[in-house]
Amino acid sequence: MVIGFVALYLLVSVAVGLYATKWVKNSSDYAMASRALPLYMVVTTTFATWFGSELVLGVSSVFIQKGLAGVVEDPFGASLCLVVVGLFFAGRLYKLNLLTIGSYYRERYGTVVEILMSVVIILSYLGWVAAQVKALGLVFHMLAPELFSQELGMIVGIIIVLVHTMFGGMWSVAVTDFLQMIVVVIGLIVIAWIATGMVGGIDVVMAQASSRDLLKAPSLATPHDALFFFAALMTMMFGSIPQQDVYQRVMSANNVDSARRGPVIGGICYLLFAFVPMYIAVSAFSIMPEEVKTLLADDPQKVLPNLILGHMPVVAQVFFFGALLSAIMSTASATLLAPSTTFAENILRHIRPNMNDKQFLFSLRASMVAFTACVLVFALHSTDSIYEMVAGAYTVTLVGAFIPLVFGLYWKRATTQGALLSAILGTAAWLTCKLLWAEVFPAALAGLGVGLVAMVLGSLLPQVLRSRVKPSLHPVI
Repeated sequence: MVIGFVALYLLVSVAVGLYATKWVKNSSDYAMASRALPLYMVVTTTFATWFGSELVLGVSSVFIQKGLAGVVEDPFGASLCLVVVGLFFAGRLYKLNLLTIGSYYRERYGTVVEILMSVVIILSYLGWVAAQVKALGLVFHMLAPELFSQELGMIVGIIIVLVHTMFGGMWSVAVTDFLQMIVVVIGLIVIAWIATGMVGGIDVVMAQASSRDLLKAPSLATPHDALFFFAALMTMMFGSIPQQDVYQRVMSANNVDSARRGPVIGGICYLLFAFVPMYIAVSAFSIMPEEVKTLLADDPQKVLPNLILGHMPVVAQVFFFGALLSAIMSTASATLLAPSTTFAENILRHIRPNMNDKQFLFSLRASMVAFTACVLVFALHSTDSIYEMVAGAYTVTLVGAFIPLVFGLYWKRATTQGALLSAILGTAAWLTCKLLWAEVFPAALAGLGVGLVAMVLGSLLPQVLRSRVKPSLHPVI
């Protein structure tokens, strides 16, 4: 019954995604959903994009091992990111009326910075999308181990996501995100209610969390602890701001007020609802204590799936895997579209500047296929956990792209030379610290600090490094 429901659900998701192609008439429809999304859809697509496998499987597994101290980056940093975007970035970016965040770097700093930042942004998506692919493989394998190895599950899963995203673009993502968010919310609430009944009440779950110090606030007793705490918080809080998926949700809004308010509401909803899978995972200590001990030593990401499959009724299994697949597919579809759009607009257009809109729309879809293949190879060969893959993805944009974005929007004296030095030296400082002093000083914070200093000094000193600013390569949307 569960497998049948999952198959039906996947077919419906693909059908809805394909149905959305009727609204795609040109490349702007494909990349920005015609800038027609009302506030409630901006909220749902923002929430659904963030609420992926790393939260349901990754964050919940880290929480039952390390407590609140282990989940600083996500959900706390992730939710604060969306709030910061809505308050300080959405309004300014929305008024620029550009197709990608990479185009902003071109208009502000020139072509060299545009290409450099676009490469950084595209690379950052490898880990994030690969995490969703690994989660899809895990789900298929656990549902039907006799049919799917985890590797085969990855291949089948990413093909399904590709088909449902490739044709309808942002319209497919927005419409399916709206439906998938409903499934996620209802499904996980039902699971939490069933788990509460099985253990004998909310107080039992909270007592388990308290007895294991899972609710203990992160320690800031020493400068070392404080530095690593704030570095973890800032990695996703700031590192995910210069990302195309965030930018697309802002630009897809039907007005500037929706662009500002959507991410803020989505971020608050994300933080509040993030505690539901963590709560369910804690209930496993009471429902299957011996299995939890074994899984914590083997693969903590399997705690929730084993809890549902081995100890809960069929209705709970249907709701759980419906919610989990919704979370994974909504994130995967958005994170396939974003880097593909960035590559086609900010790199391929420099190679083929005379493409008409029909050719450009084709290149968007072809780029998605190519990026999907790269992600699949990366996911099949990566040994990192889902949580580690997602957290690591944002460090690249934190040290390489965040400072030029902020200073470009808020400091008139920011220059191309400052942006280039910030990206290059910030990344170099991060890599150096990561290789040599990772246990002494947080590498992400080192990269961010060096990038900030390089931005200021590079902009104020005599200008040697320059880049010609070309007019927009894409028609104003």
